[in-house]
Amino acid sequence: MDFSKRSLRGYALFISITLFAVNSELLVGQELASSLPPDGVGQSSSSLAPDGDGQLPYPAAVVVPGKNQGTPVKIESTNPQTRVGSLYTLDKDVVITYGDRIIKADHVEYDSDTGEVRAAGHLEVTGGENLEYIRASRGEFNVQTQTGRFYDVMGSVGLPKGSANRPATGPVAGPMPGSRQVYDNGNPFLFSGRIVIKRGPAAYDVIDGSVTSCQLAKPDWVLDAALFSIDGPKAKAKNSVFRLLNVPLLYLPYVTHPVDPQARQSGLLIPTLGYSGGHKGFVLGEEIYVVLGRSMDLTFGSTYYSERGFAENGTFRYRGLGQNFVTARFSALQDRGFTPTGGVYTNQGGQDMVLKARYDVAPRSSAQTRLVADAEYLSSYIYREAFTENFNQAVTTDILSTLYAVRNADGYSASFRADRYQGLKPAPQTAAQAAAGDAIQNSQVTIFHIPALALTTTDHVLGGGAASHVIWNLDTSIGGLKRTQPAFTTSGVGRVDIHPEVAVPFTLGGLHLRPSLAVRETAYTRSRLTPFVPGTTPVETAGGYARTDLEAGMEIRPAVLERTFDTPFTQRVFGGQVKHTIEPEASYRFVTGINNFGGVLRFDDNDVVSNTNQLEYGVTQRLFLKSSHLATKVRACKATETPDAVDDNLPDDDPNGKPASETRRCNSREFFSWRLAQRVYFDDSFGGAVANGRRNILESTLSFSGIAFLTQPRSTSPLISRIRVRPSERLDFEWDFDYDTKQGKFTTSNIFTDVHQGNIFAGFSYAGLSAPGRFDTNGTQNSTTEFSQMRVLAGYGMPTKAGLSVAANAGIDLNLGSFQYASVETSYNWNCCGFSAEYRKYQLGSVRNEPAYKFNFTLANIGTAGNLRRAERLF
Repeated sequence: MDFSKRSLRGYALFISITLFAVNSELLVGQELASSLPPDGVGQSSSSLAPDGDGQLPYPAAVVVPGKNQGTPVKIESTNPQTRVGSLYTLDKDVVITYGDRIIKADHVEYDSDTGEVRAAGHLEVTGGENLEYIRASRGEFNVQTQTGRFYDVMGSVGLPKGSANRPATGPVAGPMPGSRQVYDNGNPFLFSGRIVIKRGPAAYDVIDGSVTSCQLAKPDWVLDAALFSIDGPKAKAKNSVFRLLNVPLLYLPYVTHPVDPQARQSGLLIPTLGYSGGHKGFVLGEEIYVVLGRSMDLTFGSTYYSERGFAENGTFRYRGLGQNFVTARFSALQDRGFTPTGGVYTNQGGQDMVLKARYDVAPRSSAQTRLVADAEYLSSYIYREAFTENFNQAVTTDILSTLYAVRNADGYSASFRADRYQGLKPAPQTAAQAAAGDAIQNSQVTIFHIPALALTTTDHVLGGGAASHVIWNLDTSIGGLKRTQPAFTTSGVGRVDIHPEVAVPFTLGGLHLRPSLAVRETAYTRSRLTPFVPGTTPVETAGGYARTDLEAGMEIRPAVLERTFDTPFTQRVFGGQVKHTIEPEASYRFVTGINNFGGVLRFDDNDVVSNTNQLEYGVTQRLFLKSSHLATKVRACKATETPDAVDDNLPDDDPNGKPASETRRCNSREFFSWRLAQRVYFDDSFGGAVANGRRNILESTLSFSGIAFLTQPRSTSPLISRIRVRPSERLDFEWDFDYDTKQGKFTTSNIFTDVHQGNIFAGFSYAGLSAPGRFDTNGTQNSTTEFSQMRVLAGYGMPTKAGLSVAANAGIDLNLGSFQYASVETSYNWNCCGFSAEYRKYQLGSVRNEPAYKFNFTLANIGTAGNLRRAERLF
């Protein structure tokens, strides 16, 4: 058990403040003012008469400059200030102010020849960079040697004025009026000591001391020791006792802690202990934390499952300048396996390694060059499904690992990329194949892009002239490809893709038009044998394949229709004005020249481009609210023409640099939007690319809804709808669906809502899918994938709330009528410690049927004991 570096630093700050400030500001200032002040400066005529031989009178309050002409020192006392030789004496209500620091005492004596200072009676130090509040009954020290002794010391570091934890008067500190603070908000430590001995500039001994983060005078916990020693950056204590609710619980023969608040110290972390059902048993874990430098650290450890064996884990972290960082995680299980009742031996061991990194080259230059790694290696999906604590990760079957370098400058982007896709995709299998190995292993698909060079551009004016109305852009790439799936593996395939486009945008009678013309040339070093029978294994041929297509398009955007409603009804219901906008849009696209669609091997969306002759039309309606209480903010925005934005600009673990900011319109807010769109296909077979009786994946479906709907030639797509509602800052609602007008059913329907009001929060989501499947159980194509799941979340409280908090969530498979997972968590926080307990249930078929019990006990600024990690909590 260690104690707070802040508290020990508080001792150092207290002594340092008193020594340095009194010496360099206060006392030198007194020497500068050793002569009588001029008439009329802070004195009366009666104060000029000496009281005795050798005594010179001084005013009750005087401001003198410091030796370095810096911050002036103000000395105040009720009684007159006197000097006898080199000895200065101040009595009654002595207050010394310099900058934001204040020293108070009843009596102060200073010998300017020896540097000795004696202070007695309610000695108190407040203020400073870390908001020190330190009190002692008396003290004596030498400002020249920086040594001394202080008695009956107590105080705090980091608490603002008037805080609930600030010590009150009397021998025992007590709570002052103020808001109650709880353990999870970074409370500083409060401390006390019978004697504090200063042995040098950075060496101290605290005798009979205690440290806590709790409200005084009845702290929930304290750490007592006969001697706390501070030598430079490290503090240590021997024979310390940890007390909880005044009950001694733990004896610690030796503890250490860094004094510098920016420093970290290597050591053992608090062990984790718990129990988990589902063939895991009792869980015991321990980790070691190693500091590798100011910006790097390493955590590694092991967890023992009584019924399964040992699991290893490790995390490396590095934070550099700007957005630069490296995070690497590793976990593994050496599973000894289990045999369920009436079942067969099962081994769920595996390894999972994750690397995320980013490095910006010359981030201040106009050109942006970034190196990125976002990679994961998973040896077994069953391992992650059975042992991860995150449900979404447990059911995720897609892993994309990417390494790339990109340079952006003047609208040009050049990149070098290598990636690996790993996923579970059901594939037809013969009986022999199914019996030969793991069904999961037999359905894995792996796709490589190694390497890939790409050059893309934004729109550029042709010829560079401002008068030109012709713009152009380019999308080109060259790379190596490989695909592995059950019973089929390609050779290394090279691909070159060049896709230039020119456009002439213009406005005609309120219509914004963008006609465009493009050509695409794609060449492969390998191809697929055609014709082929759907459902059979593809056959690769050594012959190359080249395709050239011609693309023409027209985007049409009419003028936006809008109307503002400002009536008593809108004022009463919406609290202000309501603006309604209607944004129609249409686009036409024609592609020709792809006459052998089946001859292309499949690696990504570039390989599913087909002939098409299509028209997309849609309309988006929006409602904007301008509330009356936003009037002041609106006027300010109009004056500056700067939107209100929040951007912490802090790095995170997203190496691709996705923004963590949210920008809001300052003149109004959108509280409702609804987009409807559909496509009409004049070529219902897409140049012969559509095969009857199977699911067809084409670029036209991927770019529209993401849900496959082509099982035969058809002239219309499903109707897509995207509804967003945000009536207030406390309520969000969203409903996205695809409705197949040909079949008369919803192919997908997703509903999400979130409510939060004060300490109460709730969430609900529903996801439904009824779309063409890849294969059914016997490998026959044209099956239907039915998916219907619901998620619920409700709770009261938050991690920093004092008192009781409770939350629960669940995932329900409506098709099966069963829970996939459910959990209930409750916690109770005192002012400096808290306890949380959770029951969690996973029910993921034969792989995982596990009840788990988790808990933790947290002490402010000390640590957490238990197996309920912060990332797994519901709050």
